[in-house]
Amino acid sequence: MENATKNWIVGQLTLGEFSSRSAVVSRAVWMAAKIAVLAYVLNVCAHFALVAFDLLPYDLAPALVIATVLTPPVSFVVAVIAYAVVGFAIYDLGISRAEFERISRIDMLSGLLNRRAFQRAFDDGKGDVSLVLFDIDRFKTINDTFGHSVGDEVIAAVAEVIREGFDESEVCARIGGEEFAVLWPASGVETITERAERVRRRVAALDIPCNGRRVKVTISGGVADLPNGRSFNEIFSEADRALYVAKAGGRDRIVCHRDIDSLSTGMIMLPTALAGAEPSRRAG
Repeated sequence: MENATKNWIVGQLTLGEFSSRSAVVSRAVWMAAKIAVLAYVLNVCAHFALVAFDLLPYDLAPALVIATVLTPPVSFVVAVIAYAVVGFAIYDLGISRAEFERISRIDMLSGLLNRRAFQRAFDDGKGDVSLVLFDIDRFKTINDTFGHSVGDEVIAAVAEVIREGFDESEVCARIGGEEFAVLWPASGVETITERAERVRRRVAALDIPCNGRRVKVTISGGVADLPNGRSFNEIFSEADRALYVAKAGGRDRIVCHRDIDSLSTGMIMLPTALAGAEPSRRAG
């Protein structure tokens, strides 16, 4: 009984988390009203206890009038102020924590998820998935010719096209310098390849201004469509191999991992040691 009473009191007085500042005020008012009622009941009980022991130095009736007039409003005002101050502090702390978590998951240049958040999304997913890797063609040449500031603009512009090319249910991320990834939470390689091809065409149509000139850019992509149960490294390796073939085949194209053998006929095949290489080891 004692523990139940204690838990009930704690539950009643706990502020918890808040979705807005108005929620803080509403909660503070509600909690202050409870405290005012509790303070009034305790005050009245204390007066009756003093009367029972003949310790009340004045008449009970006026004492109860004073208790009724003073105790609820005073305790209510004090409780509202105290709970509002604490509540706003909790709300601001929650906002700061949420912003920190968001920043820790977002690549600041592109506005997409970073590699760590992308892999976490993969680990949290269930069922069949498809993965697309996009890589900006000849990005080093862009940096060397126009400067790194233009390179940053290219990354941001390509990221925007990728973001607009996929729905919120698909996870888009920048996982390397000029490399992007999209996690499609379902199988269906034909559909994801079509979407990737649409993104490729839109990127090829971009005109990025630079000191009175227009910078043209293209991307290559590799698609992997693997069943549930495969690890992140396995599906990433398949998509990476498809991307390598797209680069080796002339760039500005999308290749599915299922088509690697047919497309690689007559080409120099990818060495086994480079199958899972980082983007910096590609030709660009």
